[in-house]
Amino acid sequence: MPKVTLLNEKNGCADVSPELLEGKRRLSAQEIYVLIQNRNISSDPDWQNVYVSAVPGEFNAAQVVQSEFSGTVVLGAIRPATLKYHDLELKTGIYRSVLQDVVTGDDCVIRNVSYLANYRIGSRVMLFNIQEMSCTRHSKFGEGILKEGEPEENRIWIGVGNENGNRAVLPFSGMIPADAFLWSRYREDKDLLRRFVELTESGNDRRNDTYGIVADDVVIKNCTLLKDAKILPFAYIKGAFKLKNITVLSSEAEPSQIGEGVELVNGIMGYGSRVFYQAVAVRFIIGRNCQLKYGARLLNSVLGDNSTVSCCELLNNLIFPFHEQHHNSSFLIAATVMGQSNIASAATIGSNHNSRSPDGEMLAGRGFWPG
Repeated sequence: MPKVTLLNEKNGCADVSPELLEGKRRLSAQEIYVLIQNRNISSDPDWQNVYVSAVPGEFNAAQVVQSEFSGTVVLGAIRPATLKYHDLELKTGIYRSVLQDVVTGDDCVIRNVSYLANYRIGSRVMLFNIQEMSCTRHSKFGEGILKEGEPEENRIWIGVGNENGNRAVLPFSGMIPADAFLWSRYREDKDLLRRFVELTESGNDRRNDTYGIVADDVVIKNCTLLKDAKILPFAYIKGAFKLKNITVLSSEAEPSQIGEGVELVNGIMGYGSRVFYQAVAVRFIIGRNCQLKYGARLLNSVLGDNSTVSCCELLNNLIFPFHEQHHNSSFLIAATVMGQSNIASAATIGSNHNSRSPDGEMLAGRGFWPG
């Protein structure tokens, strides 16, 4: 049920990291007047929770319209300019949006974002028509780590190769199928399994102070929900339905894309990959230069580089690179497939179990090509 928290008459700014305020200043009285005239409001009546660029000419209050600010908001340059991506061209600034504990870079567009909370936004970012974009303080961005105070059952495992979880692995950024293979196959070596968990946790400070990340030159438009997301540079996201607890790896050389109706939950998407047209992935690793599209379902699986999955479902699979499954087919048996494989149209593999329990498991070599 919703929880009511009474606010003080003056809800000022929280503690701010000093490096975030380098080259920043508070608003002038004239700027506050312009903001109020443009129907903006702040949780602090004195607007002491909003910081802007200290460089002369890099903050134009007229480009902030009908928006709401709470917590601590640190803004980069807002100056007369437009951002254009494909056929979408918008004036920089903040329009009809709600910002809470947000840091932005220079020359961004934030327009019609109904709720934007606890994010660090890079420069030249376009956020357009988004219902909710928030991040908890304990986000893991799809990795199998734990934050301070969290019980072991909160850890996200990917149940590759076996439906009962007996070959489950923990996802981490940069994981490749060979990592998952070693982890899922040598189950009798308890010391090795313990070291894999330790390696996954390496670099995790466990502090509950995370924030969402949208890096430079990212475009996100017409989306319903983004929660606990790390989006790296040059990613393009349009019309996604639900993106939760994920990392989208992307770069100028290998931009990643997410399209209409997509749901991605608890996973990591590789550089240069594309997920389109109502595809769903839950507890997953998607490698580099992969495609997941046309209603495909990828659940509890690791998909290797340069693979295409369309119109089908893959459950509890560990698949090495160069896998093709681009027609309607059913690959339900828990499997480890060693790559350069193809699942033909209408193929049905493991559509039922040998008993009433999920007891099927298969290891297929390189070049697996069933009809």
